[in-house]
Amino acid sequence: MQKASYKTKQQDLLVSYLKTTRGRHFTADDVRLYFDGKDVSIGIATIYRQLEKLVSEGVVQKYFLGEQTAACFEYTGDGCNAGEKHFHLKCEKCGKLVHLECDDLKEVCSHLKQEHGFSLDSLRTVFYGVCSECSDEEKMQEGR
Repeated sequence: MQKASYKTKQQDLLVSYLKTTRGRHFTADDVRLYFDGKDVSIGIATIYRQLEKLVSEGVVQKYFLGEQTAACFEYTGDGCNAGEKHFHLKCEKCGKLVHLECDDLKEVCSHLKQEHGFSLDSLRTVFYGVCSECSDEEKMQEGR
């Protein structure tokens, strides 16, 4: 027998907030901080449970950025980026996480699969470096 799914006030609040994050990544702690700032009491365990439920429903995408960091999420409901596979760039200076859709990388993935029998997991592939804004800032500081 399948467990009945039901909606709660907290889930409705969470989904309403997530819709405002469209196109941005967030952690469960970011969600907790948002609700704390609004004086809305939603425990971190509830946030994790609801996010995992939304992941299983395909409304939220979960990304793993490394062994020592918390997973991050992205709202994909209403067709926003739903099902799109893409890589990520993470700035080691400011922490910004950017979607990377690049045909050249698709070719690399194809090459890895065809020539080496290796399938790259785009959800877990993150390129680390320095974003253009931080690079520009470093150049300005060096020019002082």
